[in-house]
Amino acid sequence: MPMRLIRTGDEPIHARSPLRMRLGLATWGLLWTLGGAVAFAAAGRPGWAAACGALAVVTLIDLVLVIRHIRQGPHYQPGRDVPPYAPVAEGRRNRGRRRAP
Repeated sequence: MPMRLIRTGDEPIHARSPLRMRLGLATWGLLWTLGGAVAFAAAGRPGWAAACGALAVVTLIDLVLVIRHIRQGPHYQPGRDVPPYAPVAEGRRNRGRRRAP
């Protein structure tokens, strides 16, 4: 089996946060759940309207949390200006492990 090379130390440069996508999906979900609650209430289905209303509340909470994380900045959404972490030294990585006899 071939050995895979794993890059370490530059994850923040290559990693991209899904917060913008979550923001769009939460907004889309909020619109659909509010629309569903209104439609079911107009159709005389209070149980389904309540279920859609409860989902709208959950979606609204997610939307608020996503906006909060986006506003917190690079800690939650690193950009190109965030430097990479220094890789762990090889000597420190094997410390504490026993070698096979």
